[in-house]
Amino acid sequence: MGRHPEAAPRMFRLGANIARPLLTMTTKYDVSGLDNIPDDGGFIATPNHISYFDPFPWTHVLYNRGIAPVFLAKSELFRNRALGAFLRSTGQVPVYRESARAADVLADAVRALDDGRCVAIYPEGTLTRDPDLWPMRGKTGAARLALASRRPVIPIAQWGQHKIIAPYGHVPRLVPGARKTVQVRFGPAVELSDLYPTSGEHLTTATVVEATDRIMQAITRQLEHLRGERAPGQRMDPKAHGLPTTGNFHPHREENPR
Repeated sequence: MGRHPEAAPRMFRLGANIARPLLTMTTKYDVSGLDNIPDDGGFIATPNHISYFDPFPWTHVLYNRGIAPVFLAKSELFRNRALGAFLRSTGQVPVYRESARAADVLADAVRALDDGRCVAIYPEGTLTRDPDLWPMRGKTGAARLALASRRPVIPIAQWGQHKIIAPYGHVPRLVPGARKTVQVRFGPAVELSDLYPTSGEHLTTATVVEATDRIMQAITRQLEHLRGERAPGQRMDPKAHGLPTTGNFHPHREENPR
């Protein structure tokens, strides 16, 4: 199930049919690691997050392979009447960040995985605060979903999308006739089987933190391959720098792309 676009909600297919030609005209992809995408069954996609353009390249690649992801999207997006209606009609699931309702999404996500769907979640929870755009400290949502569902977690790294829409920017920087290149790399499934709880066992904080760290390590390794650089030895923790963990922490300017 879930391996043909016709399995996606009709509005998802409509949106994809509109977006695909535009993406093809404006971007080109350098894709690696396609053999790491499961041939069947549900899986969890965990991309890095540096630009509002992030969802398009890797989703485009998966959709061309017959996979229509279910996004766990921040609830703020659903407050807009038109956008919220579109997101719901395409099967996306709201996440209530930093609230008691944040855990409510877990059951819906597990059901989607059981139905053979790809569930996408950005483990950082927001655009990275790292000044060099490396993955920062992750939130525990992706790990909790992986441990509850026992489905594979596929780390995804992208690089180049920040040159199309700068971090926290909203206006694409496109030149007619000059397509921008985005690198997309799918990594092997993160090894978490030794952390799966036994029957009746409750997840401990230490287990969830360990699973989260492994997921973020896997994403970072894939990004190191794309950038040809080593990431800092310690991932940035926004709280340690006095930064908010969600939202635009410098709303009056856009970062310059590297």
